[in-house]
Amino acid sequence: MTDYEFCAGHDLYGHMACPGCGEKILLRHVLDVLGPETIIVCPAGCGAVTDGIFPHSIAPVPFLHVPFGATASAAAGIRAGLDMSGREEVTVLAWAGDGATFDIGMGPLSAIAERNENILYCCYDNEAYMNTGVQRSSATPVGSWTTTTPRGHLKTEPKKNIGAIMAAHRIPYFATCSPAFLDDLKMKVTRAGKMKGMRFLHLFSPCPPGWKSDPRDGITLSRLAVECNIFPLYEILDGEKYRLTHRSQGLPVAEYLHKQGRFRYLSDTEKKIIQTDADQFYGLLVSRQDREKNR
Repeated sequence: MTDYEFCAGHDLYGHMACPGCGEKILLRHVLDVLGPETIIVCPAGCGAVTDGIFPHSIAPVPFLHVPFGATASAAAGIRAGLDMSGREEVTVLAWAGDGATFDIGMGPLSAIAERNENILYCCYDNEAYMNTGVQRSSATPVGSWTTTTPRGHLKTEPKKNIGAIMAAHRIPYFATCSPAFLDDLKMKVTRAGKMKGMRFLHLFSPCPPGWKSDPRDGITLSRLAVECNIFPLYEILDGEKYRLTHRSQGLPVAEYLHKQGRFRYLSDTEKKIIQTDADQFYGLLVSRQDREKNR
């Protein structure tokens, strides 16, 4: 069976995601690369709910539902059981949102990273607790509206840098991916799938209801986020070797922000601060990449 036949045969038909959801686009293409020898471990969140109502599932592979904070620990247990059974070829795919990753599951995530468990961890990041009503997470960007950061009290703290956190654990592989750059996404999933040890993919996942955006704009927003330096595409090997996988066009962040109602309360001054922060982070990635080349 080819990868195409594997995914096209199921095609994630009948899922319960919202129109324009980025998470299901990402899941389809990740599974297209990994193939049928995969077990998904998914906590409470959009990914679990949109999989379908028991006993139905849209996933063409085993899909285990686990508690909100138990993604990493459950994946580690499944990995150990597979290894004891001689099934080392099976990929354990931890599939979790930003709330279950950046916040509630951070302790177990740190543990499997420190132990370098042979797990592929994918965080589909829609930048809030979307499934439970658009509450702020530590992945929510500065200036964003959520139901817990209403008008007049927008989020003032910067988004947690999950890449730096994973790099500090010295895991073999970390990378950012976008549904607007499928060749880049599939290259990174392929690379991660062939490696052993802890691998982490940070997936940009548009959420029309939470972002107050047009469902038709998901791919456009995903592309703009990359080209505006809001979500650069890069990878980190062994916690220290940085490489950009796409050179940004350096577009104004306003093109990205104005398409989302969650940013409608930003002032021009605040937009300039976001622009400066995004450009500085991209510049830091460029300098780290150049430093590696000159070693």
